[in-house]
Amino acid sequence: MKKIVLGLTVIAAAAAMTGCVVAPRPYYHAQPQPVYTQPAYAPGVVVVETAPPAPYAEVIGVAPNPDYVWIGGAWFWEGGRHVWHRGYWSAPRSGHYWVGHHWEQVGNSWHFREGYWAPHRR
Repeated sequence: MKKIVLGLTVIAAAAAMTGCVVAPRPYYHAQPQPVYTQPAYAPGVVVVETAPPAPYAEVIGVAPNPDYVWIGGAWFWEGGRHVWHRGYWSAPRSGHYWVGHHWEQVGNSWHFREGYWAPHRR
């Protein structure tokens, strides 16, 4: 009988520890001043000599609202290293569309352009 009670206690404790974790959305800070001439609404460009790791495969859940836009995760350059920022759902901005984050190899360096909301052209 003691073995059954002990076994059930272990199973209950293990089940209690497998609960969901709700992590806060990442905070996106301003990037350094732009290296290239860009439209006023575009963010800066970060130039580094280290290639970013391969992107993580993200599980995209159900949008909290049918109009929401998925902002994909990306490797950001922080503190002298690549740091992954997870993707998240965002309310759309009226009259704008999302231009995603991306890395581009230019010669021996890597240029990161942070994503931004660009106005629709009419």
